[in-house]
Amino acid sequence: MFVQEEKIFAGKVLRLHICVSDGSEWLEEATEDTLVEKLKERCLKHKKQEQKAPDRDAIFRATANLPSYNMDRAVVQTNMRDFQTELRKILVSLIEVAQKLLALNPDAVELFKKANAMLDEDEDERVDEAALRQLTEMGFPESRAAKALRLNHMSVPQAMEWLIEHAEDPTIDTPLPGPAEQGEAGAEASAAAGTSTEDEEARDELTEIFKKIRRKREFRPDARAVISLMEMGFDEQEVMDALRVNNNQQNAACEWLLGDRKPSPEELDKGIDPESPLFQAILDNPVVQLGLTNPKTLLAFEDMLENPLNSTQWMNDPETGPVMLQISRIFQTLNRT
Repeated sequence: MFVQEEKIFAGKVLRLHICVSDGSEWLEEATEDTLVEKLKERCLKHKKQEQKAPDRDAIFRATANLPSYNMDRAVVQTNMRDFQTELRKILVSLIEVAQKLLALNPDAVELFKKANAMLDEDEDERVDEAALRQLTEMGFPESRAAKALRLNHMSVPQAMEWLIEHAEDPTIDTPLPGPAEQGEAGAEASAAAGTSTEDEEARDELTEIFKKIRRKREFRPDARAVISLMEMGFDEQEVMDALRVNNNQQNAACEWLLGDRKPSPEELDKGIDPESPLFQAILDNPVVQLGLTNPKTLLAFEDMLENPLNSTQWMNDPETGPVMLQISRIFQTLNRT
């Protein structure tokens, strides 16, 4: 399609005011021989580029010539800390204490197996409803969507890729093995263990259990937050890191992505100062002391460390809830003082 009005193209170049349905507007230049299809392609490319969020260097370049205002304004310091941010450090340090205490319990291995079996059963039954709804709205059957989410740690993008890749797989509708079958396999493996002394075998098995727990508990990002942040132009890996650092809080993750990106993901495994008044007060609490001797508490700490969205579940648990409540109360009390 051509514009034939001669007066419009008197200057050889026409400046068009482009408006799109999402509210974006910009000016586009077109010569008299420009095809409408070519103009559409340029507009689509322009829109795609606009979705990319500016990085720090781009912001500095764009604002380099702007004058500075209120540079002498006093910065108000505050001692108020966010509980969710500090909770991660507290959990890292409490996990170390719990592991040392449980290693002294001769029945720790058997207790861990029972506690882990209960968690595995709950894990198999629990599916993120929001993530499942997103996949079913895309047209995937609910049973397949649930299976894909379990296999991909509730990640919607990864589950969608798995569903597409295995669409023609004849075993795609085969249910995942239940906890009973996994328990039988674990029992057979235990029966086939070495013939060393019982104490050494128990210590080795407990060490392997600790390692297995850390490998098993993987971070599950909030599916909606991932999609929202990626729509802003951030890469998926950057979004995953941001949500992991900020306990799946979308606004905080966005600020982290636009800021100096500290703390880094590598710093997440650092615990709280063991000599701090907060940590000492937590360790001195009788409810916490009793809870640290329960293997289920350690498993709960590990789960919350990698899946902050599960904190509410553990707060309502009759065994781990009182421990979490005391930690929260101690933190709030010391934070106010």
